[in-house]
Order: sequence, then C-alpha cells, then structure tokens
Amino acid sequence: MAIDGPGDDEEVDRSTKWAENRTDWAEDRTLMALERTFAGWMRTAFAAIAIGIGFRALFGEFDPPWLAKAIATMFIALAIVFALGAERRACRAFDRLSSHSVDAPKLPNIKLIAYSISAGAALLIVALWVLSNDTLAPG
Repeated sequence: MAIDGPGDDEEVDRSTKWAENRTDWAEDRTLMALERTFAGWMRTAFAAIAIGIGFRALFGEFDPPWLAKAIATMFIALAIVFALGAERRACRAFDRLSSHSVDAPKLPNIKLIAYSISAGAALLIVALWVLSNDTLAPG
C-alpha cells in the first residue's frame, strides 16, 4: 500500500478545480447556445410574418378574396406560435441553468420580446381582415 506524499492532495485539489471549471464553462456555453436558439426562433417568427405579408401582397387579387387573407393569416398565426413556444422553452431552460462567467439574459426581457412579436402579429392579423383594398372596411 502506497503512502500519499505531501504533494498528492494538491494535485487532486487542482484536478478537481479544473473539472469544476470545465463544468462551469460548459454551462455558460449552454446558456449562450440557448440565447442564440431563442434569437433563431424569433427570426423564424419574423420570416413567417414576412411570408404572410408577402403572400397577401402577391395574391391580393386572388379569387375568392378571403383565401389569400386566410393563407396569410395562417403564416402570421404560425409566427405567434413560434414566438410563444420559443419563450416558454427558453424560460424553462434558463431557470434550470446558472451562469458563472457570462451574463445570462433576463427572463422579463425574453418574455417582452416574445410577447411584443406575438402582439404585433395579432394586430397584423386584425388589420389584414379589417382593411379592405387599402381602406377601412365599410362601416
């Protein structure tokens, strides 16, 4: 049986410290990846809104006229689903992780971004159906 020398405890402590640092850095990288993923979903939501607006603009004189609005509404509603789904997934993941060397995004900011995009998309859907041929609907 070997007897531990005076330097062995220091080597174990240093090895443990490096392992803890690597774990902390991995968690920080995961936080940054989650933030990039959330931003990617927000870009996807904006793309769905753009497709909906583009479809409505391109096929505005579609027959029957409500069909172009319905397809555009579907894409814009999909943007709401993307934004709210990404917000829920991001908030759950950020709650589970803790940052060590990086600044984690604030959850109220994540919610504000997602809810703002969703509210804007919902208003766009309302405007799409209320506005008729660039004028307000008869009333």
